[in-house]
Amino acid sequence: MTIAIKLGFLDDAPIVGDDGQLTKHGSGSNIVERLMKMYPHAVIVGHENKDCPDFRLRTLDNLDVKSTLLINLDVIDSVGAFQVMHREGLEPKIMNFQWLPPSHYHHKVNFAAMGMSYALFPTLCAGERTAGEVVELARRWMIPPLAHQCRVAWVQPGIRDDLLREHVDPEVPTVLYPSIHLNDNKQPKVFLDIVSEVAEHMPLQMEARLGQRDLASVLAMKMSSPTWAQVGPLFGEREEYWEALARTTAFLATAKDEAYGFEYMEALLAGVVGVLPRAKWSSDIVPETYPYLYDNSRHAVALLEEVLTDPKAARAKIDESAGGPISEWILGHHRRSGGNEAIANQISDWFPEISAD
Repeated sequence: MTIAIKLGFLDDAPIVGDDGQLTKHGSGSNIVERLMKMYPHAVIVGHENKDCPDFRLRTLDNLDVKSTLLINLDVIDSVGAFQVMHREGLEPKIMNFQWLPPSHYHHKVNFAAMGMSYALFPTLCAGERTAGEVVELARRWMIPPLAHQCRVAWVQPGIRDDLLREHVDPEVPTVLYPSIHLNDNKQPKVFLDIVSEVAEHMPLQMEARLGQRDLASVLAMKMSSPTWAQVGPLFGEREEYWEALARTTAFLATAKDEAYGFEYMEALLAGVVGVLPRAKWSSDIVPETYPYLYDNSRHAVALLEEVLTDPKAARAKIDESAGGPISEWILGHHRRSGGNEAIANQISDWFPEISAD
C-alpha cells in the first residue's frame, strides 16, 4: 500500500522548486516532511509526474487507486480529489489531515466544502482545539445523517529538537515576526505598531520571513520600510531556519487564535524569548505562570522592552515558571516522537493495511 500526500493545490506557489525539493508552506510543509520520514516510500501529489532527488511526484490521476491512501492536507478539496480518483469506478482511500483550523477560511462555500469533506472522509487534526472546530463545523453545515458519520481524531504533533543550535544573543536585540503570513488572524499591523513603539525607546532589529504571496504584498513593503526592519523570503533549508533562531532575541506573537503553535514552540525551544497575548491558545503552549503574557498593546510594549533590555534575566524568569529549563518543559509536553507514533497509530486504526516503515 502506497501513501500519497497532497498539499499546496490551494496556493499559487509551486509545490516543488526548480531544485526538485519541496517548497515551504509553513507548518503544512513540516507535516509533509514528517510523513515522508514515517513512510519513506510515500509519493507527493503534484501537477506533473516526476522523479525528484528525494521523492516521487505524481498527479492524482496517475495514482493506483487500489493500492494508495491519499493523505490530503488540502482538506477543502477532498471531494474533488475523490472525483478524480473515482473516474474508473474504484473506491479511493482518502484521509484528511486538518493542520489549519477551519476558521482560517471565511466563505460559506468553503465551510460547506469542508463540512462535506469531514462527513465523508476520516479527519486527523493537529490539536484538540482544531478537532473541536471540525466537529462543530460539520454539525452546523451538514444534514444530520452526514454529520453523524464524521470520524474525527486529533494528535499533538510535537516538535523536533535535532536541529537545535547554541543560542547567542546578537549585539543589537532582534525581534522576530513569528509567522510566514500577513493575514488578519496574525494581526501584523498590531505587531508593527508595538515594535515601532519599542524602537522609539531603544535600538533593535526586526526580522520577518514570509511566504511568496505575502512577501509581494503592500503590507510587506510597509513592514520593511523602517531602517530597523528586514523582511525576506523563507529559508531554503530547515538548518538555516534553526541557525537564525539561535541568533534571535525575542518574538512577539499577535495572533487572535492558533491551532497548535509550531513556530512559537520551536522558537522557545531555540532560546528565543516569547512575548504572547494572554489567550486560551497561548496558555496551551507555555507553563501556567509564564511571565511574558500581555493583556493589551501597552502591556506588550512594556514586556517587549523588558525582554530586549535583559534577555538573560527574561530567560531566567521563564525557566523559573517551567520549574527548570523551558526547553525541557516544551519537550516534555510537545516532543515530536510521541506525535509521530500517535499519527501512525491513528492511520493504522482507520486503514489497517497501512504501516509505517
